Amino acid sequence: MHRQYCGLLGDGDIGNEVELCGWVHRRRDHGGVIFLDVRDHEGVIQVVFDPDTKTSFELADQVRNEYVLHISGLVRARDAAAVNPKMSTGLVEVLGKDLTILNMAVTPAFQLDEYSSAGEDVRLKYRYLDLRRPEMQEKLRVRSQVTHEVRHFLSSKGFVDMETPILTRATPEGARDYLVPSRTQPGSFFALPQSPQLFKQLLMMSGFDRYYQIARCFRDEDLRADRQPEFTQIDIEASFLSEREIMNLAEEMIRELFGKIIGVDLGNLPEITYKDALLRYGSDRPDLRFDLPLVDIADLLTEVDFKVFSGPAKDPGSRIAALRLPGGGRLTRKNIDDYTKYVSIFGARGLAYIRVNDLSQGLSGLQSPILKFLPDDVVKEILGRVGAQDNDVIFFGADAVKIVNDSLGALRSKLAEDLDLYEKDWAGCWVTDFPMFERDGEGAWTSLHHPFTAPVAEAKAMEVDPGNTVSRAYDIVINGREIGGGSIRIHEPEVQSAVFRILGLSDEEISLKFGFLLDALKSGAPPHGGIAFGLDRLIMIMTGAESLRDVIAFPKTQTATCLLTEAPGIADSEQLNELNISVRTPDLN
Repeated sequence: MHRQYCGLLGDGDIGNEVELCGWVHRRRDHGGVIFLDVRDHEGVIQVVFDPDTKTSFELADQVRNEYVLHISGLVRARDAAAVNPKMSTGLVEVLGKDLTILNMAVTPAFQLDEYSSAGEDVRLKYRYLDLRRPEMQEKLRVRSQVTHEVRHFLSSKGFVDMETPILTRATPEGARDYLVPSRTQPGSFFALPQSPQLFKQLLMMSGFDRYYQIARCFRDEDLRADRQPEFTQIDIEASFLSEREIMNLAEEMIRELFGKIIGVDLGNLPEITYKDALLRYGSDRPDLRFDLPLVDIADLLTEVDFKVFSGPAKDPGSRIAALRLPGGGRLTRKNIDDYTKYVSIFGARGLAYIRVNDLSQGLSGLQSPILKFLPDDVVKEILGRVGAQDNDVIFFGADAVKIVNDSLGALRSKLAEDLDLYEKDWAGCWVTDFPMFERDGEGAWTSLHHPFTAPVAEAKAMEVDPGNTVSRAYDIVINGREIGGGSIRIHEPEVQSAVFRILGLSDEEISLKFGFLLDALKSGAPPHGGIAFGLDRLIMIMTGAESLRDVIAFPKTQTATCLLTEAPGIADSEQLNELNISVRTPDLN
């Protein structure tokens, strides 16, 4: 007799005596015969107990869902009428001989085969139950496979797995830091790393020319479905490689992961510049599974009397773009009203449209509230530029560049999802030539990626015209989601200092926060660069999960709390005194 996993039993085991350990997935009593569906992490097997084995039968009669059992029995073929093609073990069953109840269980908070009726808060509070579900186990197994393959791939390319500190100091990387008070240095704080960025660069300066790490990172920021306060990165850095060489290596790794683990051939990923991505798709994370391009038409509208269009047409900070929806005639007026409401989320003040009913009738074959404001020749030019066909709807955005890009870019994706416009299941690309800097809400310059990204321009030219400086950064996008991003890093101290000055740091601040980095750069820093992949987001995409919380064993809620352990918790006075910390309760009135 040998121990076997429930889900691995098949017709090759018929006639074998086996031992099983697992949980009761479901119990049924049919006319004096008790059926137990027993589950382990490999799957479910049906176990039958009949009255001939009196002791075991009586125990089986006491068993309820989620009891933990040890069973000995004989594998046999199911009757032809009882074969279950939906189960991997559906050709066989186990005739139970001996049964031991290893542990009883209270009635579970939700039935594992009916989890969808349980709210996410219940699933997270009883996460140890939720994780027993085969769907969850499969996703986390994919995660394990991915990290295994990543380590194998990078090790085979000469990369060294190295750990970097979790307790470090705060650096400006685009989000709030989680701070950890120091007991031994009163009044001082560690920061949990937003990424291993500086340390991996220092490793390059130390002579380790190829580094990787499956790294834990922390960001104290507002959450959403694809964001968590603590997350995992596949972090890669290399010296003496160009951006093309790093991109080729990263792409090879991603293609191998998709091919080996989920059987998807991504093919060679095309490259698109940041500027072209925004012009054509309204997003630097374009979904290329379908082709609904944005078309600029501002030059056709500068002289019209309709100020909604003529104003943005004459404003260099604005954009007018058209989005043609083939077959859009199926949309009702309510549909269009709903989409108008949707784009308002992104700042759009409305959603103008033209419904193309019949081009053979000329302008009378069109339908739109805005036609009366536009000259006939302008309308014809617009129709020609977007390639309008019968039964199309053409949407328009006219506003500040960012608002038009955000609203029409989001509308493009929304239309594809609602109307199933996807022409393929998978599509990815590289986005390159990002700007070095962008303005924040107060007009100051901030790094589009992070302040250690190398510019294409020299330091003096960058300081003269930061807004037009292009970086040596690159993002990889799959199905409209960024899964990784990287860049060539700054390896010259004068360039790094120039970036800090553009970001508004004084010489004193530069010395205090980054003196160690500048010293290292002065000590013979090699040209280097890298890329980091969001492991959680990658698994989410590969498994088709709707949320990061479905691919992390113990995630946080959207308010950054753990419902299972009730973290964060309140520290007692003794702990606070040791840390020289007093707590001020916020006034909620």
